[in-house]
Amino acid sequence: PSVEDPSARNVTFDELVDAYFEQVVGLMDGGADILMVETIFDTLNAKAALYAIGEYLEFSGLDIPVFVSGTLVDQSGRTLSGQTGEAFYASIRHAKPMCVGLNCALGAKHMTPFVEKLSKCVECFLHVYSNAGLPNAMGGYDESPDDMAQANKVFFENGWLNMVGGCCGSTPPHIKAIREMSESYKPRKLPDVGRPKMWLSGLEDLKVEDVHNHLGLPFLNVGERCNISGSLRFKKLMMSGDYGTAMDIAKKQVEDGAHVIDINVDDGMLDGLAAMQKFVKIAVTEPEVSKVPFMLDASKFEIVLAGLKWCQGKCIVNSISLKVGEELFKEQATLLKKHGCAVVVMAFDEEGQAATEEEKVRICKRSYDILVNEVKFPPEDIIFDPNVLTIGTGMEEHANYGVDFINATKTIKEICPYVKISGGISNLSFGFRGVMKIRESIHSVFLQHAILESGMDVGIVNAHEMLALSEVEPEIKTGCDNLVFNKTPDATDVMLELTKKEKERLEALKNGGGAMEVKQTSWRDLDVTKRLEHALINGISQYVDQDVEEARQQAEKPLHIIEGPLMDGMNIIGDLFGAGKMFLPQVIKSARVMKKAVAYLIPFMEKEKREKLIAEGKNPEDFNENDDSNFAGKVLMATVKGDVHDIGKNIVAVVLGCNNYKVYDIGVMCSCELILEKAKEYNVDVIGLSGLITPSLDEMVVVAKEMSKGGFKQPLLIGGATTSKMHTAVKVSPNYFTLEHPVIHVLDASRSVTVVSSLLGENKEDYVTDIMEEYEEMREDYYAGLEDRYFLTFDQAKEQKLVIDFDAVPPAPAPNKLGVTVIDNVSLEDVVPYIDWNPFFQTWELRGRYPNRGYPKIFNDEAVGSEAKKLFDDAQKLMKEIIANKSMYLKGVVGLFAANSTEDGEDVNIYQSEDDRENGEPCHKFCMLRQQSEKESDDPYLSQADFIAPAGYKDHLGMFAVSCFGCEELVAKYESEHDDYNKIMSQALADRF
Repeated sequence: PSVEDPSARNVTFDELVDAYFEQVVGLMDGGADILMVETIFDTLNAKAALYAIGEYLEFSGLDIPVFVSGTLVDQSGRTLSGQTGEAFYASIRHAKPMCVGLNCALGAKHMTPFVEKLSKCVECFLHVYSNAGLPNAMGGYDESPDDMAQANKVFFENGWLNMVGGCCGSTPPHIKAIREMSESYKPRKLPDVGRPKMWLSGLEDLKVEDVHNHLGLPFLNVGERCNISGSLRFKKLMMSGDYGTAMDIAKKQVEDGAHVIDINVDDGMLDGLAAMQKFVKIAVTEPEVSKVPFMLDASKFEIVLAGLKWCQGKCIVNSISLKVGEELFKEQATLLKKHGCAVVVMAFDEEGQAATEEEKVRICKRSYDILVNEVKFPPEDIIFDPNVLTIGTGMEEHANYGVDFINATKTIKEICPYVKISGGISNLSFGFRGVMKIRESIHSVFLQHAILESGMDVGIVNAHEMLALSEVEPEIKTGCDNLVFNKTPDATDVMLELTKKEKERLEALKNGGGAMEVKQTSWRDLDVTKRLEHALINGISQYVDQDVEEARQQAEKPLHIIEGPLMDGMNIIGDLFGAGKMFLPQVIKSARVMKKAVAYLIPFMEKEKREKLIAEGKNPEDFNENDDSNFAGKVLMATVKGDVHDIGKNIVAVVLGCNNYKVYDIGVMCSCELILEKAKEYNVDVIGLSGLITPSLDEMVVVAKEMSKGGFKQPLLIGGATTSKMHTAVKVSPNYFTLEHPVIHVLDASRSVTVVSSLLGENKEDYVTDIMEEYEEMREDYYAGLEDRYFLTFDQAKEQKLVIDFDAVPPAPAPNKLGVTVIDNVSLEDVVPYIDWNPFFQTWELRGRYPNRGYPKIFNDEAVGSEAKKLFDDAQKLMKEIIANKSMYLKGVVGLFAANSTEDGEDVNIYQSEDDRENGEPCHKFCMLRQQSEKESDDPYLSQADFIAPAGYKDHLGMFAVSCFGCEELVAKYESEHDDYNKIMSQALADRF
């Protein structure tokens, strides 16, 4: 690394492997019997050499002994790159060397404590060839042969060595003296083979089976805060490129008790490959961070592999799974085995994610058999993640997820010897996000049983927030126990009440007071629309039927109840959930209240439909009562190809279903072809794509492109944990978004109803326009904020230009008149009906919110409506004065000229006449620019020259300019009167004219 840039490197791992491979070929061609990687001061270099040797032995079919010798540079007992001797050995033992040891830098006397440590842990033969003492002032070595032999004697007396020699300063007499000294001692006995252990390393080594965490549990804490999904602060730092501050987060995790640092930079708006490499390259230069092993965590295999090549220690890779199919699974596992890392294997297969106990056990056992029996992967280096899934959602099918995980863990440990079990613990309590005490209490109860009774070894946690079971309050502990073990049907409701109490306590503390005073007023005293809203928000179904009936009596149509108070309530729920003031179980309860309300109204809606058919002269008995017209709309839901996560999607389906939408859920791992095929088959109104992992974001872009090519007209909704509004706006939207079929990011299940109802309602155009403008602004901000915006070279852009077939689409007919025409016969009255008043309000920085954005609906906006109306009336008054006294007038000029694009297609030649065109005598050349900024879509890189036909065609170029004159004089008049209001108003009106 350089002082200025700690991520700078002079050579890559792959370049080193190529260089070492060439050396191995040369040595073997020269007749070498042993290959020795020696004088190692940087373990990553040694790993590259060992990787090259492994590749050579595999290709050649030979089996050559390999020796590895490290160099500890001073009395700290560490290599130059900072590793201890034990960490060094743990990092290279996967190469199965015949002999490992130390050489150079130190004399035998100074090596003694480090040789002793290595002799206790090295599983193969051990060697030392030290220097003849330390160098003197002139760079020479002062130890005589007898001195050097005497210094080595301690190694022989303790039986620490199998091979001995000399390095710097030693001569044949030195070697003779050492040999003679060693003859009367027995060589080191190889250690007995014991139970295999997962042996990781950073700058220091770590045996997972020997670890206890800061709470005293036999459990490996993997810090989650350097994970974009686990920390909003870390995400912001990574997006802004602030790697220095991100390192502080890593250090704090180690201080707080993390044994391993999880590194995950998965985000659709981040170059994951570059970010992972840069983070790891900087992290290994930070001793307080790199002293612990890393868990390299990514949804894309190439990202973890890239990070692996910058780690000198033995890492954990998170993750691989059978969802990619057996062949690719074995290929990835084989590659990781060559790099010597441990691996997390997710309980996914080709069918999807394991949710039940039986599925978890089946998939993990199948994965184990393939890895151990076919790939020959060390079983102690396998960590299974049987999927910690969210409990307490309010959905019955999720209630047993905690029990299933704990039971599956025990079984997997029994039938898959030596493996470890891990999980992302924060997933368990996601339904109660925002209340840390409740979440950590749930985690504490869960981990106590999963670790001590079932043998869970590893977990991705926030060590700083973890609670010991003894720290959990008794009432909360009972509630957590019932929730985790699914003991009582009301467990979720009880936890919800405890969460509300804790939330109220925190609010009271924030406000500087004690317990909050509860007002004893009844919501049943409110008017019926407010009662329905209250029932929805609080999940109370007791009075729904009678309240809906009362509202129906007051409404013109039953549908108006759904579109009015019920939808208003769902909108409030979306706002509360987004602000962290509602929790997932509450959203599900609210959806069920909505379902009950809609169910009550459906018979009345069907009756209304029958009466309408009779009025139209149709027989209602011939009408299919099961047709889709009974539903508010039809929605297709799919988890995209490569992704097996579906819990969030299932919750959205429940919420939409409860709101009278027909949902076609076609499952997980859905190919683009299947999604589009089913959308056509079911004739849906909206398509929703879901995904949890970063590769899913790329697949969503593919689906958007194919929908555009296929002429689809349905709005496209994007949702899932790794999706974002920014990614949707920048990456997905440009490929499909129009006013008719927008692309919209849906933040969570609580927002889905609002979005779908807006898209299928009468205010769709306003709603979509609002989002279109927002996404355009986001794209502009994103590209403006990029430090390194990528531009194509001019030649690359030209290769992707727009090509028009002017034979198939000939240029427009010649204009009636060429040259310049002045237009001065248009009055102000003529243009008034064509004025677009929306920019007028933007000039005055007045903007209505959906559904009251834009003229004339802006007048109905609660915030700016009255001010906008007053402003508009003032404008009308001044405009009438201007028209009456003719203080402003309009002029325009139009130019139409013969034109052709130049030979290279990049500029446009202008001709005075057709004769000049015939003679090839242009009067001017318009030098056009071509787009070069990289696009997120397949659109061509345009130049205005692309639209002008080349020589041989009679094409033309037109241009115009229009203006309103007289404004300057009016402005001067108002300035002299110190009337700034009318000055700006006259400028705004001139702009509109």
